[in-house]
Amino acid sequence: MNISKLHRLSAFFVATFAAIHIANHLASLASISAHLKFMEAARILYRAPFTEGALLVCVTFQGASGLWLVFAGWKQRRGAVAWIQAASGFYLALFLLIHLGAVLFGRAVLGLDTNFFYAAAGMHAPPFQYFFVPYYYVAVVALFLHVGCAIYWSGPVAFRGQTLTVGVAALGGVVASTLLVMSLAGNIQSFEIPQKYLSTYGR
Repeated sequence: MNISKLHRLSAFFVATFAAIHIANHLASLASISAHLKFMEAARILYRAPFTEGALLVCVTFQGASGLWLVFAGWKQRRGAVAWIQAASGFYLALFLLIHLGAVLFGRAVLGLDTNFFYAAAGMHAPPFQYFFVPYYYVAVVALFLHVGCAIYWSGPVAFRGQTLTVGVAALGGVVASTLLVMSLAGNIQSFEIPQKYLSTYGR
């Protein structure tokens, strides 16, 4: 089995977790307590030792193999969908590796619960919001686009001229990303970030 096939195989596992993770963050639209309750329930599954270990391996492999595939197929890539897939995959690969490192650092070194407040703290510690708003926004849009491209390529060849799948994915990504960023920024409902999270930004 080559890297491309392994990449697609691990993508299913990573995408399943990402869907749960985004749903968890979107639960904050109802309330922060709803987010935390969702997270507690979901963690029973994805923080089980075997599941978490497999997830860490898959996320690391997904990011590294994604970067390799982007550069390995550079000269063979043709058409808008192929380039959208490459661009979204490149950003996702970088995001996965950075985000995984940040979460592990927060848990192991800082001793923090990497929950909603850990993700939102940077939005409330100027000037770090100028990094975190596009960081999260582009990541969610890129995820939707990348999945949309994968669905596009897996469909019948006769229908590949129809880029509706990619367009719908882009729209879904923009909506989800806008809501997620607004929630983290406190534009949906007000909340107070605990000091232990703000202190990581020197606040």
